[in-house]
Amino acid sequence: MKVTSSLANKLLKQLNEEKDYWLNKEKESMLYTATADEDPVIPEYDYEGVSATLDEIDRKICKIKHAINTSNINSEIEVAGEKYTVDMLLVRMSQLTKRKLTLDKMRKQLPKSRVEDSGYFSAKRSVVEYRYTNYDVEKVKRDFEEVSKTLFEMQMKLDVHNQTVQFDVDIEE
Repeated sequence: MKVTSSLANKLLKQLNEEKDYWLNKEKESMLYTATADEDPVIPEYDYEGVSATLDEIDRKICKIKHAINTSNINSEIEVAGEKYTVDMLLVRMSQLTKRKLTLDKMRKQLPKSRVEDSGYFSAKRSVVEYRYTNYDVEKVKRDFEEVSKTLFEMQMKLDVHNQTVQFDVDIEE
């Protein structure tokens, strides 16, 4: 069947919900408790049937994930004149997100701030210490904006890709 990445991920979500249902059903039905002098109420449970159902779900999940991964290594997205395979783009977005967090902290740093030491010896210290920035705050702000803009563009292009590019998934319905 032809799917987009978006649809494939929705199928994965459905399959995982179905798997959780069967795992919960198995957990609740595989054991029962009864006293020695009562007729037990035995829950309906078919070990072989549940095992086969879980195996079938797992095989479908495996095929869908493989199809997504194959598509991700073969599909290219161009961002700001640079081509990325989807898997590379996901890695790059993760890297830039981490960098953005660092730049955000740096851009918010005051040029001069008092060092707050709450340790045992801090009360005995008679000299006030200050921490100073050792970088151009304006350059950091510009870099933060550039990284934010790049991440936004990457996410938008990835969203379009995930909604439009189709690939084959071999699962029987």
